Amino acid sequence: MENKVEYIINEEVAGNRLDKALSLLNTDYSRSYFISLIKEERVFVNDEISYANYKVKENDRILVVFKEFSSSMTPKEGKLDIVYEDDDILVINKPQGLVVHPANGHQDDTLVNILLYNNIKLSTVNGLERIGIVHRIDKDTSGLLMICKNDFAHLNIAEQLKDHSMYRKYICLVDGVIEKDKGKIIGPIARDKKNRLKMSIDPINGKDAVTHFNVLKRYNKYTLVECILETGRTHQIRLHMSSINHPIVGDELYGGSQYLYDKGQLLHAFELTFTHPRTKEKMTLNAPLPKYFEEVIKDLL
Repeated sequence: MENKVEYIINEEVAGNRLDKALSLLNTDYSRSYFISLIKEERVFVNDEISYANYKVKENDRILVVFKEFSSSMTPKEGKLDIVYEDDDILVINKPQGLVVHPANGHQDDTLVNILLYNNIKLSTVNGLERIGIVHRIDKDTSGLLMICKNDFAHLNIAEQLKDHSMYRKYICLVDGVIEKDKGKIIGPIARDKKNRLKMSIDPINGKDAVTHFNVLKRYNKYTLVECILETGRTHQIRLHMSSINHPIVGDELYGGSQYLYDKGQLLHAFELTFTHPRTKEKMTLNAPLPKYFEEVIKDLL
């Protein structure tokens, strides 16, 4: 069922273009989103189809027919491990094994499907299959993931990701003993030309990628490491750690050993620091290591 909302133009908004006026009246959605609705003839001014450049007048009656985003996707029953939630954002602790959004082989068993089942309002910037998703973590990576409930929050968080003012810290267990206490890995990342499932370091075609790491604890044949992302490329930590000959335990794709753990990489997003899009408050959220990760570490003691 389509959602219809009527707005009456007030004195403060009058004189603006229709698309801008709507984004001022409803900050949950971006101006570009309202432009798309206008192009699809879903916006009516005084019962007439209008255009984005129409200058609204005081007391104009605007009817907006919003898109129904969940109708063509299958909700999936599932619980969310919520770390933080308000009217703008939702931060969850994603379990290992859960795909974030629909892709080949995963159409109705993703986090997005679970969000739809839980009837959570989501941003629309990235389209139907990625509603609410402003960044992602791999299927077998666990930990903190932010979901945006409206386009205002989405665009703000996306900008923080772009200018690197949003910090993400990960913990991983890697093969081998790292001698240096800390380091910085710089390696441009692109899709691997021989194996499309992998990424590779490509100085010519790759996008800039920087990972900082700190050694937390050394074991006989392994090292517990904290990684801080300066950029957020696909498989960045997995590829970068492998590139210095310390692949993540369980990460078969990038050469990680399977002896201690064989159900996916031991990589967990444990800390997220950002500025709240609406209140401008600096926030830091944490998620503890999953039990299976803790058990592997205990066995090394």
